[in-house]
Amino acid sequence: MLTDNHGRKINYLRLAVTDNCNLRCQYCMPEEGVQFAHKNELLSWEELLLLSQSFVEMGVDKIRITGGEPFVRKGLMDFLDKLAMLDGLQEISITTNATLIGPHIPRLKNLGITKINISFDSLDKARFNEITRRDQYDIVMANVQQMIDEGFDVKLNCVVMDGKNTEDIIPFVKYVQHHSLSVRFLEEMPFNGQSSGPTSLKWDYIAILEHIKAHFGPIQKLPAPPSSTSLNYQLKGSKGTFGVIPSYSRTFCGTCNRVRVTAKGEMQTCLYATETIDLRALIRESDHINGLKFSIYTAMQARFKDGFEAENQSETKKSMTLIGG
Repeated sequence: MLTDNHGRKINYLRLAVTDNCNLRCQYCMPEEGVQFAHKNELLSWEELLLLSQSFVEMGVDKIRITGGEPFVRKGLMDFLDKLAMLDGLQEISITTNATLIGPHIPRLKNLGITKINISFDSLDKARFNEITRRDQYDIVMANVQQMIDEGFDVKLNCVVMDGKNTEDIIPFVKYVQHHSLSVRFLEEMPFNGQSSGPTSLKWDYIAILEHIKAHFGPIQKLPAPPSSTSLNYQLKGSKGTFGVIPSYSRTFCGTCNRVRVTAKGEMQTCLYATETIDLRALIRESDHINGLKFSIYTAMQARFKDGFEAENQSETKKSMTLIGG
């Protein structure tokens, strides 16, 4: 079992397979994009599998595949075939923008990979195109509907941005009343690669909830595991659910059970931390998996207590696409 220096059990790996993306979302990166990694800087599929095996042998039983946009990298589905065979790995999930997932839906279902989180910030086509700086709305909506029809566990992640998409909060809640999926409203974080972010947040999770209550009245809070990052709710008679993720307020830090590895093999023990551990060098310099495990364990023994402590010792943040979400 992998535990950190605060006694928290670490059983969840967020593994980025690329830092590249075919969208240019305003909260994620500047319009001109960022300097993506060269091919030789990325962990190969074989290295990613070795890394995953190491974490699973240490007690990780859940891996979420992230990016960038995972489906822009060729070979992803073959990698998932092999990943699904790891003994001890109970769940594989994916975070995607759903622009490229369509052709892979049947194969994902056959693998049992049906927990899909979709970055989707507006139900309005014009606003969606403005936020993503691309025209992919119709494709995303079609893929969302196909996954719902196929019985996937679909979650839409909407980053709430003042002056950009707050008008979408109520339509999203109405949408899940009639569709079997979940929408989660995320507080905006200062990870667009341009600044250290606002000192205060107008649309924090409390403001979002109050806005929903003002429109719909009482809402039912749903149970969630201690390590959940979201507070989840449902309206009476609704097919789907909605939630809020205090990603900037960081109310969930005390029960954090996750660790991140970027597409370049940099392990980040806290989303708000600047420090990383270079696992790529360890993999390429030694074939011995025990050394890799020892480095992972050692890094987890010097973990920040929470995101506030990490932020106090960190500088301007990288773009979210480089961090891995």
